[in-house]
Amino acid sequence: MRTFIAIPIPESCREVLAQMQQQLKTSRAEVRWTAVSSIHLTLKFLGETNTETVSELARALRAFAHPAQALDLQLSGMGCFPNQKKPRIVWCGIRGDIEQLEILQETVERTCMDFGFEPEIRPFRPHLTLGRVRGKKNLHVLADCIAKGSELEGGFSADHFNIYKSVLKPQGAVYTVLETIALQ
Repeated sequence: MRTFIAIPIPESCREVLAQMQQQLKTSRAEVRWTAVSSIHLTLKFLGETNTETVSELARALRAFAHPAQALDLQLSGMGCFPNQKKPRIVWCGIRGDIEQLEILQETVERTCMDFGFEPEIRPFRPHLTLGRVRGKKNLHVLADCIAKGSELEGGFSADHFNIYKSVLKPQGAVYTVLETIALQ
């Protein structure tokens, strides 16, 4: 099964993310918008994993997560990867306890490596994917919408993260929580 590890986003922040998407949709750019209910803060993409490995990995993650504290995080503006001139991913930024979030992500990465998962070569850049650019139409308008930013805000306490199963369907991915790892 296809799996990943991520921090879920609470409903109050999902409403803000939906408002951000509405602002960006006025650009009429060719973007496949992420279903707001599916938006999460990815810590590690695992890929194909069996059930036994997921259980053992969850046990190992719980061992280090037990003393880790919950993180205070806030939504913070919008941007694109790799950049606004050639956007592929439209995102909402994250601020707050970023240093602790980076430590959490590094620990997840190291723990996953112990289970034979390949390390991520790209640096960790905390973000929430709002959409994926699918064409070149109105990209300049999209860039203008992003540059104007958003006054919309939302914050949350990340007191756990999950291991998810991802099933790809024509209408988008469907995520199911397999394991939950609490932060204190």
